[in-house]
Amino acid sequence: MQRLGRAINTFEETAIAVILGLMTVITFINVVLRYGFGSSLLWGLEVVTILFAWLVLFGISYGVKVTAHLGVDAVTNIVSQPVKKIMLYLSCIACLAYALLLMKGSWDYYANFANMPQTTGRWFPTGLQEMRIQDFRGYKPTVQVPIPEWTRGTLESWLLIEGDDPFEKLPVAIPYMIVPIGAALLLFRFMQATIRVIKGEQDSLIVSHEAEEAIDELEAQRQGN
Repeated sequence: MQRLGRAINTFEETAIAVILGLMTVITFINVVLRYGFGSSLLWGLEVVTILFAWLVLFGISYGVKVTAHLGVDAVTNIVSQPVKKIMLYLSCIACLAYALLLMKGSWDYYANFANMPQTTGRWFPTGLQEMRIQDFRGYKPTVQVPIPEWTRGTLESWLLIEGDDPFEKLPVAIPYMIVPIGAALLLFRFMQATIRVIKGEQDSLIVSHEAEEAIDELEAQRQGN
């Protein structure tokens, strides 16, 4: 579990850094082209929008890891420690249930664009549905993002059915992939947080009094100087 956690930590941090870098570079190039040469990358805005969506979904799970999500602790601060502990356990259960439902919903949404079967069961995934020919929707493309030629063969064999025209733009199955991935990462992070709570290594799922703590830290640094 620890090895998996370290691998996911590295993956998340690397992905966030790469996405931020790509967004900055593409936006900078587009600004230079637009104001310097009267041109632009036609696909630039759409790619940056996609990258921003990926950044948000990676950031949600990473925020759980570093306990950076904001919350309201007005009630938990006025109850006794045993009651506060019970409320923390209930919060963990609620977060796990939410992440599990989100995981099912995100997969069912993504499956439509990836030629994969949705799950059965209204709330809990009980299996995979049998697909019919009209369920194959992988042809839906993005608006402007070109498809890299070196990926064309793989993507068309995966997403196209017999009789479909070749892709002209990148299929949405690629950018939409972050939806189930982000939900899976969020579920994993809530599982990690719940384990830490049970072990007594964590006493909250949210960051609290961050403003006061930041002021105290700055004051300590000032006095140290």
